[in-house]
Amino acid sequence: MINEQIRDKEVRVVGENGEQLGVLPIKEAMQMAEDAGLDLVKIAPTAKPPVCKIVDYGKYRYEQIRKEKEAKKKQRVIEIKEIRLSPNIDTNDLNTKINAARKFLSKGDKVKITLRFRGREMAHMGSSKHILDDFAKELADISVIEKAPKVEGRSMTMFLTEKR
Repeated sequence: MINEQIRDKEVRVVGENGEQLGVLPIKEAMQMAEDAGLDLVKIAPTAKPPVCKIVDYGKYRYEQIRKEKEAKKKQRVIEIKEIRLSPNIDTNDLNTKINAARKFLSKGDKVKITLRFRGREMAHMGSSKHILDDFAKELADISVIEKAPKVEGRSMTMFLTEKR
């Protein structure tokens, strides 16, 4: 909110150079901003009393947008990569999947390992848990288990994340 949009009776005013001007009635604060040829901008509406600053509004908005862009550049989106296994997977195939997971983890992504059961494999779900345990053990040097193996319908899933 700027200038006439501010409806509070009293506001804490901060000058254009960052100095505290104290708690003032809104009319007096508006007059000070007008005398300086600047705008009165509400920067902390939830404070008691609200904090307003005497600044050039166009310049203030530009600074805000620049800060947001800078923050956006620094953040990284973590993706969840899925690796699907079956209960009767051979050791070499398992090693290939482990290497793929290692690559994903080194890039900083989370890995979801899904052990899918079909038909009669459903009867032996408990005895297939060792596949996920072996998978986690092989990657223990670079990862930690975020979510332990859990049965969900026809599959068993586990999440791994990179060690910090």
